[in-house]
Amino acid sequence: MTQQELEKYLWGAATALRGTIDAGDYKQYIFPLMFFKRICDVYDEEFEVALKESNGDAEYAAFAENHHFVVPEQAHWNTVRETTTNVGMALQNAMREIEKANPDTLYGIFGDASWTNKERLSDETLINLVEHYSQHKLNMSTVPDDKLGNAYEYLIKEFADDSGHTAAEFYTNRTVVKLMTMIMNPQPGESVYDPTCGSGGLLLNCALHLKEEGKEYRNLKLYGQEINLITSAIARMNMFLHGIEEFSIVRGDTLAQPAFLENDELKKFNVILANPPYSIKAWDQKGFTNDPYGRNLWGTPPQGCADYAFQQHMQKSLDENNGRSISLWPHGILFRDSEAIMRRKMIEEDLVECVIGLGPNLFYNSPMEACLLITNNNKPTNRKGKVLIVNALKEVKQEKNIAFLEQKHIDKIFNTYKDFKDIKTFCKVVSTDEILTNKGSLNIAQYVSNVNGDTQQITLKEAITNWDAESKKLKESMNDLFQILN
Repeated sequence: MTQQELEKYLWGAATALRGTIDAGDYKQYIFPLMFFKRICDVYDEEFEVALKESNGDAEYAAFAENHHFVVPEQAHWNTVRETTTNVGMALQNAMREIEKANPDTLYGIFGDASWTNKERLSDETLINLVEHYSQHKLNMSTVPDDKLGNAYEYLIKEFADDSGHTAAEFYTNRTVVKLMTMIMNPQPGESVYDPTCGSGGLLLNCALHLKEEGKEYRNLKLYGQEINLITSAIARMNMFLHGIEEFSIVRGDTLAQPAFLENDELKKFNVILANPPYSIKAWDQKGFTNDPYGRNLWGTPPQGCADYAFQQHMQKSLDENNGRSISLWPHGILFRDSEAIMRRKMIEEDLVECVIGLGPNLFYNSPMEACLLITNNNKPTNRKGKVLIVNALKEVKQEKNIAFLEQKHIDKIFNTYKDFKDIKTFCKVVSTDEILTNKGSLNIAQYVSNVNGDTQQITLKEAITNWDAESKKLKESMNDLFQILN
C-alpha cells in the first residue's frame, strides 16, 4: 500500500462507526483496535523469523526474547476473529491479557473503552471492524514504523477534525509543533518533557527532528504526563507505532500530582515543550499556595486561570544549567493584570528569551490568537538582559476555519529567533529594563509597532485595523477578568 492507501484503509474503520457513536469517541475504539492488530501481526512475523532460525522449533519461536511484545495464544487477533457472539467481551479480554503479559510496557495502553456495551457497539458492528482490519497485514515488512506512524498521525488529525472543541485536549497544530521543536533544538541524550502531552505530538516530533537530521534519536529521553486516560494511551501507542521505545508517559494531573520526581523533588529536564490547557478554573489553587515542590516561585495564580501555575511548574522542572522551555498560549498571558506580579518576577530573573505572536485559528477549533513563550535558564551572553519580541501574526495560512504555518512561515520565524536582531515592523530586541518600566507587560503591539524608534506615518485604514486589534485584545482581557471574578 502507498501512504495514501494505508491512510484510507485505516480511516475506513471509522466509517463503520458512523451513526453508532459520537465522532468524538471514535478514537477510543479505533486506536486500540489498530494497535491490537499491529502487535499481533508483528508477533506472527517475529515468530516466523525465529522458527526459521531454529529449524522449525515452535517452542523456541514462542520465547518472549524473540518478540517485542508477548501475545498469548488465547489473546491473539485470530482467536478474537473467530468469535461471533459477545465480540466486545472477547476483544476486551484479549487486550487485558496482552497488557498483563507485558506489564512493564503495555499496562493500561488499550484504555477503558466500553467494548461490552452492545447498545453502542453491536456484535455485527464489531465483527465488521475486525474484518475490516483483517484485510491487510500490519507487520513490519508490509508497513514499516515510519509509514504506520505517519498514518497514525493522519488519523489523529482526522479525529481532531471530527471532535469539535475537545480536539484541543489531544491535538496541537502540527505546523506549530514543528516550529516549537526547531526552536528548542533537542540534542541526542537530552531529556525532553511535556507536562500536558496530549497525544504526544510534541515529544514525538523531538525524536523525529533528530532522526531527520541524521543524529542519534534513540537515546533521547522522552517524558510526558496527561490527565486523560484514553489520550495518554494514544500517546503511548503513538510512540510505539513510530518505533520509539525510550519514553515514559504517565496518566495523571500534573498540577495536583506531578509524576516525575527525584529525591522528593521535581525531576529536572533539559527541554520542556507544552501546549497546556488554558485558563482552567478547576484546579487546586489552595494546594498550590503551599506547594510541597516549591512551584509557586513567583506567586499563586487566580482560581479562574491556572496558566501561570503551569508556567511555574515548567520553570521548576527545568535543568538549572541548560534548561529551556517553549509553551503555546493565548496572548492574554503576556499582559493580563491579574498575573502581572508573577510575570514581572519571571522577567526580573531574566528567564524570558523570546515571545512570538502567532496568528489566529492555530489553536484547534478556536479563533483565538496564539503566542509562544520561550524561556532559557542559560541565555547566551549577547541575549542576557534582553527579550526578542516577534510579531508574526501575519505569518499564517488561513484555510476555512483552520490555519497553519507554511514552510516559508516556519523558516522566517525560526531564522528570526536564531538571528536575534531587529527587523522593522516584524521584531525587536527589547531590554528587560524597558519591559519592567512597562509594568512587566509583554504585549507585542507595545514594542513592535515602532521597531526602530522612529515615528511612523500610518494610513487611516491601518489605524482602524490597529484599533480593531487592540479592541479585540481588550475584550479578551475583560473576558479573562470576568472568568476570574466568576
